[in-house]
Amino acid sequence: MDVNTPLTQLHRVGDKLAKRLKHLGLETVEDLLFHFPFRYEDYSQTVAIKDLHLGEQVTVKGRLELIASKRSWRTKRLVTEAIISDGERQLRVVWFGQPFISKVLKPGDQIYLSGKVGQDMLGPQMISPSFEKVKTETTHTARIVPMYSLTSGLTQKQLRFLVSQALKCSPLVVDWLPVELRKKARVVDLVSAIKGIHFPSDKKELSESERRLKFDELFVLQLRGEWLRQSLRSATAPVIPFQEQAIRDWVAKLPFVLTRKQKVAAWEILQDISQPRPMNRLLEGDVGSGKTVVAALAIYNTVLNKQQAILMAPTEILARQHFQSLTKFFAAEKISIGLLTRSQAEGGGEGLSHGRARKNICQAVKNNELAVLIGTQALLNEDIDFASLGLVIVDEQHRFGVSQRKMIREKSGLTKILPHFLSLTATPIPRSFALTLYGDLDLSIIDEMPKGRKPVLTRLVEPQKRQAAYDFIQKQIRAGHQVFVICPLIAGEDEGMASEKKTVMTEYEKLSQKVFPDLSVGYLHGRMKAEDKAEQMKKFATNQIQILVSTSVVEVGVDIPNATVMMIEGAEKFGLAQLHQFRGRVGRSDQQSYCLLFTESETETARERLHFFASTTSGFKVAEYDLQQRGPGEVYGLAQSGLMNFRLATMRDQELIKLAREMARGLNFSQYPELVQKVKTWEQSVHWE
Repeated sequence: MDVNTPLTQLHRVGDKLAKRLKHLGLETVEDLLFHFPFRYEDYSQTVAIKDLHLGEQVTVKGRLELIASKRSWRTKRLVTEAIISDGERQLRVVWFGQPFISKVLKPGDQIYLSGKVGQDMLGPQMISPSFEKVKTETTHTARIVPMYSLTSGLTQKQLRFLVSQALKCSPLVVDWLPVELRKKARVVDLVSAIKGIHFPSDKKELSESERRLKFDELFVLQLRGEWLRQSLRSATAPVIPFQEQAIRDWVAKLPFVLTRKQKVAAWEILQDISQPRPMNRLLEGDVGSGKTVVAALAIYNTVLNKQQAILMAPTEILARQHFQSLTKFFAAEKISIGLLTRSQAEGGGEGLSHGRARKNICQAVKNNELAVLIGTQALLNEDIDFASLGLVIVDEQHRFGVSQRKMIREKSGLTKILPHFLSLTATPIPRSFALTLYGDLDLSIIDEMPKGRKPVLTRLVEPQKRQAAYDFIQKQIRAGHQVFVICPLIAGEDEGMASEKKTVMTEYEKLSQKVFPDLSVGYLHGRMKAEDKAEQMKKFATNQIQILVSTSVVEVGVDIPNATVMMIEGAEKFGLAQLHQFRGRVGRSDQQSYCLLFTESETETARERLHFFASTTSGFKVAEYDLQQRGPGEVYGLAQSGLMNFRLATMRDQELIKLAREMARGLNFSQYPELVQKVKTWEQSVHWE
């Protein structure tokens, strides 16, 4: 048996259990070794029966005096009752629906019981505790007991039993961190950490194991940033000089005045792309702060220098939004712009079929007849070759890896030259956090809103005031405005996309048939075809649809200035940063806009979060609060944070973050091939779309 051994070869793993383990992403021994506990029960100290207190989680050691199974006369459930003695006092124990226990345990056995102390009229008792016969080393009792994430049909006992088998292979796990770096970081070896994270002998061993494994996660992220930074430092990029007069003329024709922060961000970008080394910059701005016009300015300067630019978005809806925005920005300049996604091709000629338009676009790009190409990251996989690609802009997708840059270089039409790279995000990220996540990126921040924008008024609507909220919506629509309604994804029997569709359709039917039968209500969900989504968004943009019911597909980028109400059902199910993204879909004109939060939760924590959200319009304050309360994974989402591979580390591990950053900075990778391989493996594990 080794780390690549399938779990089906472990003792007591049949097809049914293997299927349940696979649902957790566990297929090999290595998967199991790196499936860390999410919490622990400390049963390491045994307590005398006379010292038991109601509600305590404890371990009791004693001799089994009596055990028997019978059927309850009232409920007809099988009940196993036992009495144990520690030589001084006796304790009654009850298990429900587990008659096998009376066959496993026999009077006279010395056993451990771990669980919660209860009480009835006869005195203290334990209900359904974990049990083990006294032996040299225990797994489920009389120790710090690991608690794992489970799935239906899988128990903690089963998983601990399998992990204990897998740990026999832990010495075969290769420690990728060189000895001298382990000493510098003051961390234990990887094998010890794996053993200690699953079955620690004491709190000190658990702490040391957590420290090593957290450091690994943070160090890989910092190594990746440093490796990329060093590779870019030695790379060459096309020099794109600042075309000052043409840019000034273009800015002067805009229907609005650029804010000071927009001008600063634009100048930083223009300075970068005028250098012979690749720009690698993150443009961060709150929702509605005007990042798109700054990106457009960079694109225009690139095109003026006879270089091509591409803009990649995470969704087809957002790609089309960018296509429409840039077409409007460059209408007078007659810049050739193309849109290319899996289901859309536009700009290859009027009245062409989809396939012909796609072919025309690819040919135009190759012949340098198309200056700007917009699409999703599927552009990387398309059979497209650029004539002279100078600028790559990626929206809401920051982890653009080494392999992705290599693909771009191969398509760029510039021998041994790497295009400049700009990433955009509408997720407000505190500066220290952004520098930790994206250590390879320079940072530009737009933290002021365009003049004339009114702050969105946010309200938590009590259940008894729902009808009043509907009346308010009706009034807004009568005034000519439109409304977003966001539904949470509720996992049910049919999880994922099917549930998303079901949730949206249920809300759509309620609103269109019962609440607003006289209004035009539309819907949007993840299972719809791309062309159907585009059609719905077109109808909403032209006010043919007055209320749009949707899931988080409208979270970023959708720009409907006429929409003045954002109504969010199940608001407690979203992170505050995500709620802020939703709120940013309204308030995009000079009209007063509103965000209405509905929740069925009565928990104090959920309502406190929502009240805080309603009290501020600053995305940065929202992000910092959410970071403190919930942690980075939930704040920024899997696709953006770079923390999708983090099992243990959080942004609260400031000392380790600083240590990892300091140790990675300036590292000579030629001396550490194992570190390079680790970074490459990490990059391959990340989903880039």
